[in-house]
Amino acid sequence: MTSPTAVGTPLRSALEREWYHTIELAPGAVTPGWVDARGLAPRMPMPARLDGMRCLDVATFDGFWAFEMERRGASETVGIDVLDPLAWDWPAGSDEAVIAALARRQEGGLGFEIARQALGSCVERVELSVYDLDPDRVGHFDFIYLGSLLIHLRDPVLALERVRSVCRGSLLVVDNIDLALTLTSPHRSVAALEGLGRPWWWKLNLAALARVVESAGFRLLRAPQRVWMPAGAGHPRPRLSRALLRSGEARQRLLTSIKGDPHGAVVATPGT
Repeated sequence: MTSPTAVGTPLRSALEREWYHTIELAPGAVTPGWVDARGLAPRMPMPARLDGMRCLDVATFDGFWAFEMERRGASETVGIDVLDPLAWDWPAGSDEAVIAALARRQEGGLGFEIARQALGSCVERVELSVYDLDPDRVGHFDFIYLGSLLIHLRDPVLALERVRSVCRGSLLVVDNIDLALTLTSPHRSVAALEGLGRPWWWKLNLAALARVVESAGFRLLRAPQRVWMPAGAGHPRPRLSRALLRSGEARQRLLTSIKGDPHGAVVATPGT
C-alpha cells in the first residue's frame, strides 16, 4: 500500500461532509462518522490476519471494513454497494424527503473514494446489489464481511443465499438486532417488522439472525454473540427529557448514543 496521499479536494473540506464510517484518513484527520468501529474492530470475530485471502465487503458504504481487511493483509479486497438510493428496498409510499436525506449521506459513494485515495488503498469497489452476487461475475471469496445490511433488505434470506454462492471460506455477519426481543426470547427466533416509510424491514433478535444465516445454507462456526456498534462523532446526541423517555424510538437513539447500537455477530461457512 502506498503512503497516504492528498485527495482532490482539501482534506479539511472532506472532513466537513456527512460520513457513515469513522476513518482516520491521515494522522489527526478523522472523519466524523455516524458509527465508530475502530475500537470494536480488534474484538470482532474476524481473522487477525487475512494474508493470501480474497475478501468481500458487502454494502461497503465509506469502506471502513474493506480497508480493515486490506490492513489485515488480504491479497485482494472488493467492496460492493448500491449507489443509487432509488434501487434500495424502499417500502411502498416512502417519503421523497427521506429518500433525498439518505441519498445525501451516500452521495454517490464519494466518501469511499475520498478514503481510498487518502489511504492509498487498492480496494476495488463494484456497484452491485447483494441480490445480484454471482460467481461468474465476481468470483469466489475466502472471507466475507456483511454488516448492518440485513435490516434494510426486504428479503434477507435471499441476500444471504447469494452471498453463499460466492463464499468458499467463511462469512461474518454483523447486523442490527432487536435488544428487547433478544432478552425476552433468547432461544426463540423472533423479528419485528417495520417496513413503513424507510428501508428498515426486519429487526431480528439474536436467535433469528443466526437462523436466517442457517436458512440460507450456512453452518454456524460458533455461537452468535451480541456486540455494540459504537456511535461516532457524527451521531446526534439527543437531550434527555420527559418527551424523550416517552418515545421508544427516541430511547433507542439515546441508548445508541451512549452505549452503541445493539448488533449480533454470526460466523458461518457454507453448509455441506
